[in-house]
Amino acid sequence: MKLKDLKVSISEFWQEFRKVKSGLVGLAIFGFFLALLIFEPVLAPFSETNTRWRDISYWDDNPQSAYPIWVNFFSAKKYAESTLLENPEVKEEVFGTNRMVTYTFEYDYQYDIAPADLILKVEGSGAAMMDLTFTRPDEESVLLASTNLNMADGGVNRISVDKGSKTEAYEFLGYFESRDNLRKFQRSSIKPAAILFAKAQENMLIEPEALKGKYTMQAALLLQRPSDIVRDVKLVIPGRVFGLLGTDAFKRDLFSGVLAGIKWALLIGLLTAVVSVMVGVIYGVISAYLGGWKDSLMQRIFEIFNSIPLLPVLIVMSAIFKPSIWNLILIMCIFYWTGSVKTVRSMGLQIKEETFIEATRALGASNFRIIFKHIIPLIIPYSFASMALFIPGAIVYEASISLLGLGDATIVTWGQILRDAYTGGAVINGLWWWVIPPGLMIAIMGMSFAFIGFALDKILHPKLRTR
Repeated sequence: MKLKDLKVSISEFWQEFRKVKSGLVGLAIFGFFLALLIFEPVLAPFSETNTRWRDISYWDDNPQSAYPIWVNFFSAKKYAESTLLENPEVKEEVFGTNRMVTYTFEYDYQYDIAPADLILKVEGSGAAMMDLTFTRPDEESVLLASTNLNMADGGVNRISVDKGSKTEAYEFLGYFESRDNLRKFQRSSIKPAAILFAKAQENMLIEPEALKGKYTMQAALLLQRPSDIVRDVKLVIPGRVFGLLGTDAFKRDLFSGVLAGIKWALLIGLLTAVVSVMVGVIYGVISAYLGGWKDSLMQRIFEIFNSIPLLPVLIVMSAIFKPSIWNLILIMCIFYWTGSVKTVRSMGLQIKEETFIEATRALGASNFRIIFKHIIPLIIPYSFASMALFIPGAIVYEASISLLGLGDATIVTWGQILRDAYTGGAVINGLWWWVIPPGLMIAIMGMSFAFIGFALDKILHPKLRTR
């Protein structure tokens, strides 16, 4: 086919495709997913999501089970947003060979629900003695920590108020809370941040009232040797809302996870559909062309494969072999090819009776040449509809296997996110933002290819145009 003829054919096809509104909707949704895939490195807040999804230390500064940030627009009470303070006020005093370096952070708190934690990160080398003091707008001060920092390895020291200052917060609480209320809670069960950002009054533990205003966190580090160096000090304030889709129980950013799952969904769907349909087309055409007992034998083989339920086979195979996305795609291709055989075979039976096929055979063309050069090229356009319709099924099968705990845990797929949501008690704990986004993405992507498939079916099969 000449390039000019190809352009005319594509133009005519597009004119027909434009008339099918559902196809345009499906194409627009597919284009949206494709754009997200292309711009994932720019859009993803965490660039190492694909390689460190299960590395808990990578997400340690995020809040746990935080709402999506847009929840604040619909809530009467405003949840604290996550904040990173990187430019503290620095003051240094020298006493002989000792140096006292004080880092002061100021935080303007204007929310109703307190943040989840306060995390001080100190990077340097050597050793230091540190006092961490928290000052409230009502001029009440709390010594949150008095500790020695070992920076000999040049790493980052991480001081979490939620984990390390429960005793100090409990003692501060004792000045204002009634003894009866204090007896209702164990010291290990309290949330220091909720106390620190509440008005100092009775019932501040049971019904805390937000104390809005400017807070200061002061880290005073005593350096006793010239080799003791502090390179960087940051204050991380994990909020109650985070990112476009919130975080899960493992503090992972779900928006980054959903973005990372797009490429795997497309790979699973497209690769499985293309391989399966091409195998089915070749098998169906060969069966139709050969005819006789060979056709009957091939159809019996087809019926055997077609009668085997795919999901139980996937479950058994995934349990026997090492969970791998490539093994899953291979198994689906082995059993998925039967979907297009019957339709292709019926078309092949008609085409092989055409005059040009008889003429080609009379000229001495081999069966291989007739099948692959004269029959299959005529059927391939009709197979595109089957490919589009096969994609949603492949994506759902992967999600089902992952949901059962048999998926490839080394990659980030929407099925893996749903599996983690199931094991993490997302439904029981009301973490709807952990379940709905990946499930919705599976449904929307499946819907897009279903719309495209139905549109192609209607265009390429003229009898369907009147339906």
